Amino acid sequence: MLVALHHAFYVFLPDLQVALAGRFDPGHYGVLVFFLVSGYIVPASLERHGSVRVFWISRFFRLYPLLAVACLLGVLPFLLGVRGLRAGLEEFDPLTAVVAHATMLQDLLAVPNAINVLWTLSYEMAFYLLVVALWAVGWQRRSAPIAAGLAVLALPAGLLPAALLARTAGVGPVVAAAAAVLAVAVAAAMSERPGPRTAGGLLGGLLALALVAANSRVEPWEGAVMLAVMFAGTAVYRAERGQVSRRATALGLGAVAAASLAAVAWAPRQDAAGAQTWQARWIWTSSLLLAAATFGAAWLLRRRRFPRWATGLGTASFSVYLLHPILLMVAAQFLGRTGRMDVPGMLVFVAALVALSAASYRWIEAPAQRAGRRLARRAVRGRVDRSPVATAVPR
Repeated sequence: MLVALHHAFYVFLPDLQVALAGRFDPGHYGVLVFFLVSGYIVPASLERHGSVRVFWISRFFRLYPLLAVACLLGVLPFLLGVRGLRAGLEEFDPLTAVVAHATMLQDLLAVPNAINVLWTLSYEMAFYLLVVALWAVGWQRRSAPIAAGLAVLALPAGLLPAALLARTAGVGPVVAAAAAVLAVAVAAAMSERPGPRTAGGLLGGLLALALVAANSRVEPWEGAVMLAVMFAGTAVYRAERGQVSRRATALGLGAVAAASLAAVAWAPRQDAAGAQTWQARWIWTSSLLLAAATFGAAWLLRRRRFPRWATGLGTASFSVYLLHPILLMVAAQFLGRTGRMDVPGMLVFVAALVALSAASYRWIEAPAQRAGRRLARRAVRGRVDRSPVATAVPR
């Protein structure tokens, strides 16, 4: 909701947006909280099932159905001939753009996002690939040192330019190569045989690291910090479950904080007058610290009961995240609701967003998740039926 409100300020409360500019970025803060929570939850999902195949099936049915609907709605005005594509996207071959979005890595493939918020899902996908890679080699409990290492790597990454591979080889070839590698990596990682599973996991992890370091549309240090933040959430999960010592985790998280803030202080590029440097540093610093404080407070309250409206909003949060830009596009481009302070319009937007997200969850997300669970159960049963032990068990 913070991300949605931040974007809505541009349309309905532009004066407030101007007042916040350079001081605090609610969207940036919200995304970092999201990354921490994702890091805390996603590895638990993989370990609960104990199967890479089930993990990828569940991720696909969790994300792709609504993502496909949202992308279609995002480009529908262009398909109907009433509006152009989002800025920058019209420069790309349609097949290249579609393939890039199908991988969910488009922001790491130097392809503009069909919807502005989709860039975070590219880092989410990179995180998935790294989580599977660590699982494949048995390093899944080394979350704290991995988080610290990624944060430390953000310092030299500040010397690297954005989208280096795409500038060198061209966007189309990079997209094609990345899509092929991703398909092979996921297919191999889903194998029941240890060799291909390990090779596929490692291949996917190497792809994620290469794209973050050498082909992101943002500067590589930012990508490294965001991955470090996600693995910091994973480290908290490990410590909570008693898988690693809390002292080692605290030291690792301290290293993440120190290295990330050092990267923020050193890496942002200056313009000719140096005007944006301190603003960028302050927004990154304040967002990191506030996101860590928010996550910490929520972790301390994790055993408390929350009101149903809050948990209901959390359940539909993916719909809120993907659909709010569509509503804002309708309000700004088709209803002309922009350029002036409009508090009633903001309230209507929030009410419409919550209602639409609840409907989206009920009619798109929930059925897709149920289908994914059914398919995952069949995959698990097939694995058990083929095992040597299972054949000796009376049915």
